[in-house]
Amino acid sequence: MTSPSSYLLFIVFSFVFLPTHARNIVHGTCKLCSQQDPNVRYRFCTTSLEAASGSHHANIRGLGKISIHLIHENLTDTRSHIKKLMKNNVFKLNAFVKPRLDDCLELYSDSIIDIRSAMKNYKLKRYDEASLLISAVMDAATTCENGFKEKRKAISPLTKRNNVTFELAAIGLSLIRVIQSGIN
Repeated sequence: MTSPSSYLLFIVFSFVFLPTHARNIVHGTCKLCSQQDPNVRYRFCTTSLEAASGSHHANIRGLGKISIHLIHENLTDTRSHIKKLMKNNVFKLNAFVKPRLDDCLELYSDSIIDIRSAMKNYKLKRYDEASLLISAVMDAATTCENGFKEKRKAISPLTKRNNVTFELAAIGLSLIRVIQSGIN
């Protein structure tokens, strides 16, 4: 087991000796994206991309691919979470919540197919098609959340997850716009 002091030393060492380009690519890209898109928060963008392996060595196109991968991971995890909520009958007494969870499960299942297609299109540099599919993912997260708002005082068990999905998709779309505009 690594001691906290040796872990801290590793972090400091990594930061000091990491090339300037590697340190700045994520921050510069997220700064640009957050300035161009009100749905992209700088801190969320940097935290999300920096947590992904390979982000410090990636160019802008590589960050786009990483962002789509993060969306896919989030969709898969959220779909599993919804299944778990339904299986454990957490809301069995609430007849309002179960149909909404069914709807969200279908939306997230469809979104996984969409994000896989988005990645294929992205790799082929079909950016308009990839953007359209990522936009559909954003819409699915919003639709899922809005389903719970149909009833006054209803609380969505998926608010945080829907928000993360929406924000990750916003980052992906913003990166594609940067690539298309040639600002890289």
